[in-house]
Amino acid sequence: MKWQGRRKSGNLEDRRGMSNKGKLAAGGGVIAVVVILLQLFGGETGQQLAPIIEQVGGGQTTQQVEQRELTEQEKVMGEFMNAVLVDTEDIWNRLFRENNLGDYKEPTLVLFTDAVSTQCGNASAASGPFYCPADQKIYMDLRFFDELKTRFGAKGGDFAIAYVTAHEVGHHIQTILGTSSKVRQLQSQTNQTQANKLSVAQELQADFYAGVWAHHNKKYLQAGDIEEAMSAARAVGDDAIQRRTRGSVNSDSFTHGTSKQRMDWFMKGYNTGDMRKGDTFSALLN
Repeated sequence: MKWQGRRKSGNLEDRRGMSNKGKLAAGGGVIAVVVILLQLFGGETGQQLAPIIEQVGGGQTTQQVEQRELTEQEKVMGEFMNAVLVDTEDIWNRLFRENNLGDYKEPTLVLFTDAVSTQCGNASAASGPFYCPADQKIYMDLRFFDELKTRFGAKGGDFAIAYVTAHEVGHHIQTILGTSSKVRQLQSQTNQTQANKLSVAQELQADFYAGVWAHHNKKYLQAGDIEEAMSAARAVGDDAIQRRTRGSVNSDSFTHGTSKQRMDWFMKGYNTGDMRKGDTFSALLN
């Protein structure tokens, strides 16, 4: 992906190099359990995590913060993440206007190391990248992408990171359009199997939105970029993760979708470029 030369976004918050000393807020033990579940069922997004830690987050404790100088490689990665964020801002601002959706409220992207405090509660790097609807921020420890290659078998590359970022921006779009709140309401009124299907539909729509973003960002794409995104989507499909971690697959427990579904919906967004074509809920639930 060609990314040099972008403007600076006002929505990037870089907390890398900071380390908190002291106790986490109440609920840390619950979060640790949730993190384990995310690792088993697809830790590339914290959309599942947010509603749960939202309930246990409560007040924050005062913590002593230590800070170190970022390495040159970390600084370059920060510039790259700024470029991806800027591209999402430019494209979704335009698409919201073109689709008469009002103003696009841009999310904040928070880069952190090891652990982070959010309005959804405290989380560790093990949760993977996630979106917190309470503060409308995306949280990423960039070392997750090393694990994506070594543990989950993805090819890696800068566009794999861009895809995951665009997926989390997709969850932000679902929040500001009211999709997420409707899903949570429906989930509270049904059984676990159906609630999981709703979660799958929501995750696949976020993949679709990532594909829409990639479609409108083609001038910056390079050879192999889409293959990198597809490799990441394949690696974090529920079936691929369960097969790798359990040795068997239970479709009723899926929360993010199969590898094929994730790749297909990303490509539908990429091929059409039309955010109105992403009704994953009708496609999966009817």
